[in-house]
Amino acid sequence: MSLSDHLRVAGVLNSEEARARALEEVHIRVHQRLIEELGPELSQGRLTAKDLRPRVNAQLQAALSEEATPLSLADKARLGEDIANDILGYGPIQRYLEDPNVSEVMVNGPDRVYVERGGKIERTPTSFIDETHLRRVIDKIVGEVSRRVDESSPMVDARLPDGSRINAVIHPLAIGGPFLTVRKFAKDPLMVEDLVTNGTFTSTFARFIEACVVGRLNIVVSGGTDAGKTTFLNVLSSLIPDDERIVTIEDSKELQLRQEHVVALESRPANIEGKGEVTIRDLVRNALRMRPDRIIVGECRGGEALDMLQAMNTGHEGSLTTIHSNGPRDTLSRIETMTLMSGFDLPIRVIREQMSSAVDLVVHLTRLRDGSRRVTHVSEVQHMEGDVIIMQDLFMFDFSMGMDADGVYRGSLKSMGIRPQFAEKLQDAGQPLDSELFEADTFARAVGHR
Repeated sequence: MSLSDHLRVAGVLNSEEARARALEEVHIRVHQRLIEELGPELSQGRLTAKDLRPRVNAQLQAALSEEATPLSLADKARLGEDIANDILGYGPIQRYLEDPNVSEVMVNGPDRVYVERGGKIERTPTSFIDETHLRRVIDKIVGEVSRRVDESSPMVDARLPDGSRINAVIHPLAIGGPFLTVRKFAKDPLMVEDLVTNGTFTSTFARFIEACVVGRLNIVVSGGTDAGKTTFLNVLSSLIPDDERIVTIEDSKELQLRQEHVVALESRPANIEGKGEVTIRDLVRNALRMRPDRIIVGECRGGEALDMLQAMNTGHEGSLTTIHSNGPRDTLSRIETMTLMSGFDLPIRVIREQMSSAVDLVVHLTRLRDGSRRVTHVSEVQHMEGDVIIMQDLFMFDFSMGMDADGVYRGSLKSMGIRPQFAEKLQDAGQPLDSELFEADTFARAVGHR
């Protein structure tokens, strides 16, 4: 490339950078002007977004028309959309919340916004104007669900109107923050067929798990963070017959049940005076008085594990919950630890007897290196031998098949060729398990001989 060509390219780059800076300055000026002019109406919340939009658009067009910086029609349209999102929506992240290909939005301070697409995390060119701008978006989100976040309570879990889960952490806990994480949920809940199609599990396992849910087995869904536990719990819940009364208990409502007879309960944090807190454990105990056929706890994190075991052992069969853990055996250890957090001085053997009697099945999900979420272990909880709970793997993911050229795992969930002890219970419940569900293949036989 000649010197003149280098100079021409450098000139183009410099002009583009100057244009970008000019647009950013206009964005900041117009945004701050609208906040000053519409501040009282925005903070009071008396007008709905539908009523407020014409006011915002009118003020926005007036502000843009008075700008001395020359703007093309395309620039005005883009600036108008961005600023309207700032005022009426959730600011710069609004476009990602509306993008169906984005499953998670992570804001690491005003200048760094990341999204997850197809299981992979990528940084975006988006940013907030400053910390105040980001705080205003966070306050708007939590205010819509009657939650609060301030220096006395600098962490909050909440949800968007569409059910997406949000977590926010602000000063003084967030160094370089505030931090905001939004985990999106599909507008149309995924069904069994969808998880078979995307490889989460096989059609054989789908038939097996449907029999387990309809046959009222107590099932624990385990896995690490972002392994797909809530999505899988949603799918399990969709298999519950329509004529049963379901009580759901969650920190922030995420489950999207389609049955008609559903009672949804949500915990409540303490108010600014430190009073009024309603915990998951309080809700589990109360649910036992609501004549439930099924109790679904979004996630067990503490002493409510004891109440959940009690419910499973006292006639509320078919209950479902999720637990963070590294594997099926670790899941039972976690339940044991959380039961000890209940405040009762129970012998370890008594807790394990409760677990072995209450829990029928542990389904473990893993987020693999290729970004996919797969069911990797399905284990039956059988009985006690001495002080040890005996578990048996029924299905396992075949990692031995390796990965293809694109880095995607070739393996799938495969039967270990073992018929579960609860097969007779399902038979009595009118859900017989076909023998073909437990036909072992080469992988299972090889694992069995290790």
